[in-house]
Amino acid sequence: MGDTVVHLHKDTEPAPEPATVTTLTVVPDPAPTAPVPLWVRSGRAVKTVVTHETTKTTVRAVARHGLYTVNGGRIAARRTWDGRTGARYERMIRAAEAAGNLEAAEEWEERLQRFRAARHHRRMDLLHSPVEAAKGAAVGVGMGIGSLVALGVVMAVATKDVTHVVTPLMAVVDFINLLITIVQVVWGPALAIGPFLALLALWAVGSKQQAAPAWALPAGVRSAEGEPITPSIVVKALRDLGVPALRNAIKEMGDAGASMLGPIRMAGCGVEVDVTLPSGVSTNEVQNRRRKLAENLTRHEHEVFITIPQAARTVRLWVADSGALDEPIGPSPLATDDTLTADYTKGRAPWGEDLRGDAAGISLYQRHLLITGLSNQGKTAALRALALWLALDRSVQFLMGDLKGAGDWRMFDGLATTLIEGPTDEHVIQVTEMAEGAVDEMNRRLQAPPGTTFPPLIVVVDEAQVAFMCPAKDEDKRPYGGSKANSRYFMAVRKIHNQGRAVNVLMWQGTQDPTNENLPKLVREGAHTRASLALGTESQARMALGDKAVDGGAAPNLLRPGLDKGTVVVASDGIAIPAGQASITVRTHYIDTDEATAIADRAKALRDGVTTLHVIERGEERDPLADIAAIFGKLPRLVTQDVLKRLTALNEDAYGRWTFTDLRRVLEDTGAEPYKSDGRMVIAHERVARALANRDENGSASAEG
Repeated sequence: MGDTVVHLHKDTEPAPEPATVTTLTVVPDPAPTAPVPLWVRSGRAVKTVVTHETTKTTVRAVARHGLYTVNGGRIAARRTWDGRTGARYERMIRAAEAAGNLEAAEEWEERLQRFRAARHHRRMDLLHSPVEAAKGAAVGVGMGIGSLVALGVVMAVATKDVTHVVTPLMAVVDFINLLITIVQVVWGPALAIGPFLALLALWAVGSKQQAAPAWALPAGVRSAEGEPITPSIVVKALRDLGVPALRNAIKEMGDAGASMLGPIRMAGCGVEVDVTLPSGVSTNEVQNRRRKLAENLTRHEHEVFITIPQAARTVRLWVADSGALDEPIGPSPLATDDTLTADYTKGRAPWGEDLRGDAAGISLYQRHLLITGLSNQGKTAALRALALWLALDRSVQFLMGDLKGAGDWRMFDGLATTLIEGPTDEHVIQVTEMAEGAVDEMNRRLQAPPGTTFPPLIVVVDEAQVAFMCPAKDEDKRPYGGSKANSRYFMAVRKIHNQGRAVNVLMWQGTQDPTNENLPKLVREGAHTRASLALGTESQARMALGDKAVDGGAAPNLLRPGLDKGTVVVASDGIAIPAGQASITVRTHYIDTDEATAIADRAKALRDGVTTLHVIERGEERDPLADIAAIFGKLPRLVTQDVLKRLTALNEDAYGRWTFTDLRRVLEDTGAEPYKSDGRMVIAHERVARALANRDENGSASAEG
């Protein structure tokens, strides 16, 4: 225990009392800190050393160079074995047979037979070579000694010294002795250095082939960004995908899996290859491992696309050049070519580029369109680009509703017959009435004489989810939003989807973050062209594009929000899609507001002038029940057909298109519903008058209350 310290503080405040006030403050000693155990400090030090980057680099370097040597020996041994046996030919024969190419198998079989015949001939020659070599050596030695003796005789005659006869022989003997001496001197060091030279040679082979695990390779090699895609890399990526059946099948293949691959083709900013999977491996097992496959190919997930072509048990891989998809594409031809025009019937809108770098043009002829995606991913810009191109066909008419109201479609003022802008319930009501007006126009066209041609009428509703989620109801309690049989916007869209295409009345909708509530199933399936930007989940992708497209490889949910802005996955027969695929990915051209305004001005110049309505004009407000009561006069009852005729005569604008269904809807639950009399449907004047009186009384009572 520490001693207690007592501090005395004298109060310096002046006080009337003569006594001095003293304050005692007791301050205990701070508790002593327990010393850190030695084993803890040692453990921390060891952890610091082990996890230090220098230690990691050293371990990787030691492992890398050691494995270079070991694997270099394996590579050299395999090359030697392949060179001295028919293993290479046998692998190629098995690969050809697995691929069903019997002609290639027969050709490799013939090569193998020729190789074996040549090897047999060489081995038979080796049996006779010692005798032949001995004979040759004896003849050579004899001729050599004879030549040396002859040379010595010539030297002896020339020098008149008989001892020079053996001088050439002695010179040869001395040279041989020198060689023996050199060998004796060099042999010892050579035996010591030779193994090191052999290991160095094996290391060089392994180093050249990068024969070490990825974690042991240097950082620059380990990332391998931009590494070209080769057959061996693709096969290795598939082998390491984590599918046991696929891994075992590749190991059993004589060509190590090369027979699975089709030709690797250049395709825009990447390459494309078809992979025929072995028996027992399904295509979805590869599709579901897209991220791992991309990493095995030293790419990011968004740089690898997996689709299902027409051939059975085959996946098509498109692998982008590293970083290529992060580069922007060029400007739209709409913005660069002032002479460009559109043709609704035969033309294709220049929407962007596919992943191969080819221009992606889409036909809009008699096709309803739906484009969806998460917020702020370029949906409005992509939809507006199509409308801007189509506006360059002067025959096309537009009815537009922008339920965001931020001015993205304002350049169509003077092009569109109607342009509603705003996010409120009142704007939804206006857009709904606009769509219902399009339904009326569609019905008028459908009832026209056969052979009548009509100009295209495009109904564009951006942010359509606002309409589907609108809670407002009309005076008859019918909701504007929702997806029920009495939901006004939903039913207008459904009617256009059902019959509008035949008379060139088309529905284009843009929505965001689709759900079953804000994008009903019947509406999304009524679109001929379905496109999706980045989405959050696979279930949303299925809502946007349909099950067939997603099962075929379409994956807008794997696009990167924010980074893949403007990239759409399209399912439509209006755009060129590779055979066997159900969708195509398009990087759309971005047209900013200034460029869009300039294009719209060119479209306006093609027209005589269009007056744009910003509010749907409503006729005089009528009271249907009061009007029905008024048309009876003194008659006690009327046949329903006569009621409809008298209502039309009273106000054709309000009742000219009424049917028995409208009449029954107004009288429903009033006690004055039509009933059958003498086999005909009639309406009683007394009942209508009583229903009107009851309504007025209830209304007055409610007002007083």
